[in-house]
Amino acid sequence: MSIPAFKSARRAFISSLIGLPLLVSMPAYAQKASDTVRIGYQKSSTLLTIIKARGSLDQLLAPHGLKVSWHEFSSGLPLLEALNVGGVDLSADVADTVPVFAQAAGAKLAYVAQEAPSPSAQAIVVRADSPIKSVADLKGKKVAVTKAAGSHYLLIALLEKAGLKFKDIQPAYLAPADGRAAFERGSVDAWVAWDPFLAGVQRQSPVRILADGTNVADYQRYYLAAAPFAESRPEIVKIVFDELQKTGRWVKQNPREAAALLAPVWGLDASTIELANGRRSYEVRTVVADALREQQSIADAFFAEGLLPKRVNTLDVPIWKPAK
Repeated sequence: MSIPAFKSARRAFISSLIGLPLLVSMPAYAQKASDTVRIGYQKSSTLLTIIKARGSLDQLLAPHGLKVSWHEFSSGLPLLEALNVGGVDLSADVADTVPVFAQAAGAKLAYVAQEAPSPSAQAIVVRADSPIKSVADLKGKKVAVTKAAGSHYLLIALLEKAGLKFKDIQPAYLAPADGRAAFERGSVDAWVAWDPFLAGVQRQSPVRILADGTNVADYQRYYLAAAPFAESRPEIVKIVFDELQKTGRWVKQNPREAAALLAPVWGLDASTIELANGRRSYEVRTVVADALREQQSIADAFFAEGLLPKRVNTLDVPIWKPAK
């Protein structure tokens, strides 16, 4: 796909995502090289950031005549947009909500893997001296949240549990950095954040966790591939999957070493990263249909709030499975 055609396709895709704003400009892509596997990731993509730093995938793919090119994105929606229109082949982990929005926009994606639940890795925070003591107290209050992120569903689910509707609050749709800035200057009453942003504000500002996802939202992060790539190169997907599993185990077994490796990349101190990584499972596993039940709950919740343009059947997505 030529660069002008790619840009046109990406604008059409992102505009179909219920008017979600593109947070930063998308990188341009050259024609895909036949000897290259293109991987999209975010700065906070823990496992693939470590894999990239170590160069382990390059070593594993070299015998197959392949090399890796890395493409960084600001958030999950532009990343999956690029996956859909042929800009990248594989995606680092994205929040469980993101594939739902992409699916509603007609994206041709395949599930590759998921991380086991990490419900405490996202939460609603208020200032330590805030009069807000429960989720029910958010009624009429201004809450910063990132649109279509896992934290967005967490907010909807927690409000429902407290007997409130999403319309009972004043949402301020902000990217993580802007959400934190608004929260710390008092422009919003609460902020819904996920790690490592959550750990950062906990360690650097006087805050209190109002509620996290425990028993409400599992927060299972997903790795995806362009559907044609998953179908045509399953053996390459398997190599990436195995390296993700191996790296996830290493992070949990070596928390200090992992934090030290990530600190200069994330621009956070190692102690903050250890706090964040301690709340993530990093248990990479294959996706089975039963595991997508919460995906359906997420889709139904967003549709009920008028945030999805149509109903979505979350089982209507290809699922990569390793060969037996």
